[in-house]
Amino acid sequence: MRAHRPSLSRLQASDFRSLVSGFRSPSSFLGLLSCVFLLTACAQPAAYDAPQRTGTMPLAMRESSGIAASHHDPRVLWTHNDSGGQPVLYAVEPGGARRGDLRLTGATNRDWEDIASFELDGRSWLLVADTGDNTGLRNDCALYIVAEPETADLSPVHETIATVAWKIPVRYLDGPRDVEAVAVDARAGLVYLLAKRTSPHGLYTLPLRLPADGVVPAAMPVAQFPNASIPQPTSGQRMLPIPSGRFRAQPTGMDFASDGSAAVIVSYGDVMVFPRKDNEPWKDALLRPPVVLAPHGLAQAEGVCFGADNRTIYVSSEGPGSGIMRYRVAK
Repeated sequence: MRAHRPSLSRLQASDFRSLVSGFRSPSSFLGLLSCVFLLTACAQPAAYDAPQRTGTMPLAMRESSGIAASHHDPRVLWTHNDSGGQPVLYAVEPGGARRGDLRLTGATNRDWEDIASFELDGRSWLLVADTGDNTGLRNDCALYIVAEPETADLSPVHETIATVAWKIPVRYLDGPRDVEAVAVDARAGLVYLLAKRTSPHGLYTLPLRLPADGVVPAAMPVAQFPNASIPQPTSGQRMLPIPSGRFRAQPTGMDFASDGSAAVIVSYGDVMVFPRKDNEPWKDALLRPPVVLAPHGLAQAEGVCFGADNRTIYVSSEGPGSGIMRYRVAK
């Protein structure tokens, strides 16, 4: 039988003497105890301030369905319109100023739902997820990857043109999925996709690079994202047929911090942060209970990303004149 070890929170005097006696000196025990407390403090997830509105999306952004931080300029965010829009990415500042438009050749906007930024082979890239599937019938979902232009090459008065570097067809082993939340782990060479409407929400992966033979495998299910990780609507909210009502628990955006320290997911109602341990599989981090931030208060939040400092989170919403919300790690 394993010997009983009393918890530190319930130590009696005799227990304390027994524990200390197992060390060569009381000072060595106290040193170990200090390390335990220090490690525990370091492991605590960051606390975020309440969200602040930093600006308003330009009028061209009728349905900001995804958002990503630039790797060239910490003052720039990339976003795009939803289904049926032009195959154009928009560079904006958190305050709402429009820095430039990037038109993608070789891409079609059937239902663009998310965007991710990442670095690979010493270059900065943008991934656009044409993965929306409201009817569950699409067989042409795709991920478009394009090199991120330098911000000096952008202009608010004329479009910049970029050609898609590679395209990843998207299909799922268990049938069509409506996916609005996509993130990239460039170190592992994987794209993560989180289903919106299934219960629980399926988490899938695809290779970021095209295989040598050009044959892209079906997206692999790696976990079932628990419903409990997203705050569910109350009985009163369930009666409201609006995104922030009965649909508020549907995940609509996702991002990984560029330093690998955390993931963030936005739903129609809330923002959830998932701290990650060093070199831990993302699925393990995503299956733990998250840190739920203060509600964003947006009518139809669909975009979320970490800022360039990985201590800031931005949230965008569909709708003309929608706000850009910012969360910051509390000082």
